[in-house]
Amino acid sequence: MKEERAYQYVLTHATPGDPDSILDTFDNWCSKVEFISNIGPKKGKILDRLLMEQSPLVVLELGAHCGYSTVRIARALPLGARLYSVEMDQRNAAITEKIIRLAGFDDDTLIVNPSDEVIPRLQSDYGLERLDFVFMDHWKKCYLPDLQMLEGSGLLGKGSVIVADNVLFPGAPKFLRHIRKSGLYEWKIHRATLEYSKGIRDGMAELQISLPVPSAG
Repeated sequence: MKEERAYQYVLTHATPGDPDSILDTFDNWCSKVEFISNIGPKKGKILDRLLMEQSPLVVLELGAHCGYSTVRIARALPLGARLYSVEMDQRNAAITEKIIRLAGFDDDTLIVNPSDEVIPRLQSDYGLERLDFVFMDHWKKCYLPDLQMLEGSGLLGKGSVIVADNVLFPGAPKFLRHIRKSGLYEWKIHRATLEYSKGIRDGMAELQISLPVPSAG
């Protein structure tokens, strides 16, 4: 399993407790040895900047995969912020757990379940009242239904930001069509190349809620 091989490499080459070292070691493995669809360093810098600008206190990550983006997000958050990371694959979640512990982020909450089961329970099971920032990097076909579920959850408010990776490659056309038509969002596409590649064009969508979200009732 390539995620396990990447973890073993990070474990033996990165400095424990140093998020930057862990990310650099991941990048080295993924660019030189074996491709893993992390957000990568180029799009990662865009995500870093958005997190620094927003200083969100409650963050939801959909698709932790093997913990790269989880560490990337956690190191950019202000003191006292909470990160809730969702990963449905048990084996990847086990690696994510080890990676975030290795980086020194013991307070992050890892939820091992499909996103469509987690989102409706964020209020009841985790006591969340509002999401300041959502990062989507899971199955692209889930982007639209999960966004619509979040819209109906009461957790998104004016100023909430959603960032979605890989909206151009492999692409999420229904998701993009919805954000264009809904009228809820100010949005833009940050264009970049696919992680660890030079020629494949990709991009991340950045959405900011500019109107009150209609309640589900």
